[in-house]
Amino acid sequence: MEFYTLASGSSGNCSLVCAGDTLLLIDAGISCRRIEQSLRALGRTLGDLTAVFITHEHADHVGGLATLSKKSAAPVYVTRGVSHILTCPVVAFTAGDTLKFTGCTVRSFSTSHDAVDPVGYRVDAPDGSLGILTDTGFVTDAARESLAGVDTLLLEANHDVETLQYGPYPYFLKRRILGDEGHLSNDAAAEFARLAVQSGTRDILLAHLSKENNTPELAEYAVARALQSAGLSVRLGVAPRDTMSEVHLCRRSPSFASAN
Repeated sequence: MEFYTLASGSSGNCSLVCAGDTLLLIDAGISCRRIEQSLRALGRTLGDLTAVFITHEHADHVGGLATLSKKSAAPVYVTRGVSHILTCPVVAFTAGDTLKFTGCTVRSFSTSHDAVDPVGYRVDAPDGSLGILTDTGFVTDAARESLAGVDTLLLEANHDVETLQYGPYPYFLKRRILGDEGHLSNDAAAEFARLAVQSGTRDILLAHLSKENNTPELAEYAVARALQSAGLSVRLGVAPRDTMSEVHLCRRSPSFASAN
């Protein structure tokens, strides 16, 4: 199973999962034109999409969805709460549901964000698994349970707390970001990364970094330091803000394979 981020940040979020002939788009927070360009670079088209999954209704996750839904026949899956907000045709599910496709399954789990019924996702294929956890003020029990043992993890590291606190944002916005329905800090991401690697994760891509309150260097250093302190080794990187990432191959870890 292959995984790419097409964009990651406050200006737009979109990812692509390729499990054999099944292509899943996670969020559509960039223009349909940019999505098409990214797919074309991989030798794909909108017609190859199997389904689109939305995490929540904020503009940086659905900004390109209206046009995409007109140009692609792929069904758009959203939680029941979000289904009452979006105007394009959707397929509604309940947070916690697992949906099956040829070659993979998609399990949803509730997150904690100031949105309507937000979720993250876990995708499992025969050769590996992927977890997507962004836009959450803390790691919910549902996220922790669902992502246990995932091979590859897209993990929010939105802000450096000190940079945010002393930065130019107004007080109410700082409170929102730091709150339980805000975003994960570098330190919170580092703590969950440590737990994830201890449970089997071998590839972590940090995502949704704030342009004003974080840098790739700060985020990667915070997580790497926590992992090194625990004696853990992992492939660690930061998702590009406005361009497509390199491919991440979601593969079963040797310890998992030997145990099964």
